[in-house]
Amino acid sequence: MVEKIWSEDITSQLEATVQFRMLLSDEKNSTVIKIIRADVLPRFADFLSRHELPQLQMEAAWVLTNIAASDYTLLVAECGAVPRLVELLGSPNANIRHQATWALGNIAADMPSCRETVLDHGAVTPLLAQFREDMKVPVLRTATWALSNLCFGKLPVEVKVKPILEIVSQLIHSVDEKILADACWAVCYICDGVSDGIQHVLGAGACPQLVNLLMHGSVNIILPVITALARISSGDDAHVQVLVENGTLNCLAQLLARNYPKSIKKQACLIVSNIATSSKDQIQAVIDADVISPLIFLLKSSEADIKQEAAWALSNAASGGSSDQIQYLVSRGCLEPLCNVLTYQDADLVCACLEGLQNILEAGEAGKQGQEGLNPYAQFILECGCLDKLEDLQEVDDDTIYKLVMKLLESYWEEEVSDDPDLPAASNDSAETVETVSEDAAQPTHEQPSARANETE
Repeated sequence: MVEKIWSEDITSQLEATVQFRMLLSDEKNSTVIKIIRADVLPRFADFLSRHELPQLQMEAAWVLTNIAASDYTLLVAECGAVPRLVELLGSPNANIRHQATWALGNIAADMPSCRETVLDHGAVTPLLAQFREDMKVPVLRTATWALSNLCFGKLPVEVKVKPILEIVSQLIHSVDEKILADACWAVCYICDGVSDGIQHVLGAGACPQLVNLLMHGSVNIILPVITALARISSGDDAHVQVLVENGTLNCLAQLLARNYPKSIKKQACLIVSNIATSSKDQIQAVIDADVISPLIFLLKSSEADIKQEAAWALSNAASGGSSDQIQYLVSRGCLEPLCNVLTYQDADLVCACLEGLQNILEAGEAGKQGQEGLNPYAQFILECGCLDKLEDLQEVDDDTIYKLVMKLLESYWEEEVSDDPDLPAASNDSAETVETVSEDAAQPTHEQPSARANETE
């Protein structure tokens, strides 16, 4: 077979290339290793330039596609095939264009250096030219998947995002689930992959459809959609307002209340948390969408990492809420689960929770009850045994937490503190005003691009 590959006889070259392609159908790395050791990859790359022999081009592209789907993608990227595959995106033969798209998608899916090689050879523009109204569904699936792989990670400044989004904003209306999922991942990647990516996505008008897709019946669609929306929520107040105006919170309330996977519920909590950090109007939007009750339920009864995200959301809402909004949060039962957050090991989250409690207790001062003028929220914390959790935080080796705790203890439970001989005397510094620590929203993780072998005739 190697002798035929390197011969000058066209028939022998084609026969051997077909044989190599059929060998690869077993998808075994041992077979790929044998082919690599035969040092024929550069020859297959050469065959891609044989425009007078489209069948040989097709078979060579097929071989390289399947090797690129193995553990040895880098060797395909480095054998000289990439510029020739990019050139084949302009082939008059539709099958060759499809195979070249598939090969480039596999190469881009492997690692950042491989993806950069494809981008550096200008693959985006000819790939976008593949999207035509008369495309067959399998071809459209491959092209969308390849485009999504190219969008993963940081895009070079030379790559124009607007033409990509013009295509993708149409693809997110597809009824085909595979096309839809890859298109939504592309939107998600662009939000984080380019400067002003969030604004580009919103400017393309993608937000209304993304929100609609939150109610899609497939988790495979909801996950990239909610991840994209979480990235948008990490933008500025104007970006967050677009989410609010498009009804995102109403959808999130349903997602949080239903039995969805952990990854989706975490992203939903993250979006609510980011919205709740913005303004009282947006906190009110969270309340109006009936999101608070499912958040409290998750904080009480869910898995640890979901509890953590729910705690951020409620802490942020409590920190920035008005007196009426605080009253609503407390009426829904947020106080005790928030106090339980004080035992968490995340110092940033504990600080956010303390700030939320501080705002709640300040609101309680305005609602003192009875002749003794008791703060109802401070009284509740005392009666439910949560004061012990505050006192325990004095032992934490964190100056910010210590100051916040001492300020709360001295302001609302001075008598209890003075009666406890085990508590240290507070310094004057403990009464200093502590600036609000805003949440540094972690970027949501997302699906890695995947390579696929072409197994069928």
